[in-house]
Amino acid sequence: MSQTSDMNAILRAQPATHAEGHFPADRIDTLAIIGVGLIGGSFAAAIRQAGAAHRIMGAGRRHEVLVEAHELGLIDEIVSIEQAAAQADFIFLATPVGSYELIFKTMAPHLLDHTVITDGGSTKNNVVQAAHVGLGERVGQFVPAHPIAGSHLMGPSAAKADLYMGRQVVVCTLPENPAHAVERVIHAWRACGAHVRSLDPKQHDEVMATISHLPHWLAAVYMTHVLTDPNSNLDLAMAGTGFADFTRIAQGSEEMWRDIMMQNREVMLAQIKAYQVVLSEAHQVLESGDELILQAFLQRAAIARRKWEANRT
Repeated sequence: MSQTSDMNAILRAQPATHAEGHFPADRIDTLAIIGVGLIGGSFAAAIRQAGAAHRIMGAGRRHEVLVEAHELGLIDEIVSIEQAAAQADFIFLATPVGSYELIFKTMAPHLLDHTVITDGGSTKNNVVQAAHVGLGERVGQFVPAHPIAGSHLMGPSAAKADLYMGRQVVVCTLPENPAHAVERVIHAWRACGAHVRSLDPKQHDEVMATISHLPHWLAAVYMTHVLTDPNSNLDLAMAGTGFADFTRIAQGSEEMWRDIMMQNREVMLAQIKAYQVVLSEAHQVLESGDELILQAFLQRAAIARRKWEANRT
């Protein structure tokens, strides 16, 4: 049976109780969140609301963020990454993707044999590579995932228990993943209210470059364009809801988006090159001065957007 077929079978199956040495798919005794910001904090809040974990620990680089997360009730206690690895049976990694390899190396000597690790990173090829380097023989304990959800807001105060409700989560299983580890990750995301689907890491990165990474890049480029305009102060003073909608994502974490762009750089460069072809076509349409051609160009986009909106509700 292929890896994709295995994954589809697991998605259809109900959570099962596993043999001695493995936890049931529907049980998290101790959950550790590495990086308790919007993504990690929302995962903790959703799991707590679902009653799917007995104890939730938090670890990360910034102590003040962990203190805030504790005060908000997202985590029960603050620990080091080493302590999280040694005590947790389920670990959720929600830090910038460029930090994964070091975190994996830090965790590896302390991990319990039954611990399952997953993540919320927006790129996957590099994450899989980092897991192989950092976890070595324990790489099978890591089940890569990515929730298609987020916000321009940051930090523990932005966390919401319903952030993943009704949203898609992509799970990119590895050949080394045992079925029980994949089941536990799927069950955790379903406890958050998410819909789970499978993609391989390469396909995931290509799709995310198109629908997530390129839009952020364009929003950032457009904001840079506005700032260089001679009337930039007046532009910003007069800007309304259309401007707000288009540029909202440009205010996301620059550290997180730096890592995403760098780690998915080759795919992004291909996307930008393809976009430049469409932009050139759009330039020619407007330059032609033909109203019918212009309307047809705009109509194609409008119809596609309306269909997408209708199909997602």
